[in-house]
Amino acid sequence: MKTKIALTLNAKRYDIDVEEDFARFLTEQMRQDFEFNGNNDLKLLLQAYVRKNFALYEQEKQTLALIERLQNS
Repeated sequence: MKTKIALTLNAKRYDIDVEEDFARFLTEQMRQDFEFNGNNDLKLLLQAYVRKNFALYEQEKQTLALIERLQNS
């Protein structure tokens, strides 16, 4: 079942439809980065995007290091 999540950027409201199980996770993550009850500017969106990509970068480095350790075992 789809769940709608709303976010306001530059005074424009955006509704995002996602699966219900992912919606809980996404909502929690977005609450860490955005003001749910107010307006968010594009600078805040860009900062959140960079933070999330850095987290993915770190996760990929850890995954590759783990794979290398497992292959060398």
